[in-house]
Amino acid sequence: MNIVLPYPDKALSPNSRCHWSQKARAAKKARSDAFYITRAAGIDESVFAGCEHKLHLWIDVYPKTKNYPDADNVLSSLKSALDGIADALRLNDRKFIPHPFVKAETHLGGKVVIRITKGAE
Repeated sequence: MNIVLPYPDKALSPNSRCHWSQKARAAKKARSDAFYITRAAGIDESVFAGCEHKLHLWIDVYPKTKNYPDADNVLSSLKSALDGIADALRLNDRKFIPHPFVKAETHLGGKVVIRITKGAE
């Protein structure tokens, strides 16, 4: 099951020096978009119902340009999107174990592909 999200807004980067309201708008949009994209992919709380183990999020990031971001910055930029996925699954995001991987391959406009798998603790 793959979730394809748009590339995170630059206002969500931990290195961004934008106004707080711009960051808040971007965060709200990222969370909402992730929620609806997850539900549209057919992934909801019933998919992982009864799973007591952590969920692994395999995050493949396809940047816009060859100027690759750090994996830790990408993960920070995706915080709101991961919250939206957790909302769609109706669980706490502390059950997530993220595995970010910034690909060498670029994509026009950038994109983020997230695959969720069950795993033992």
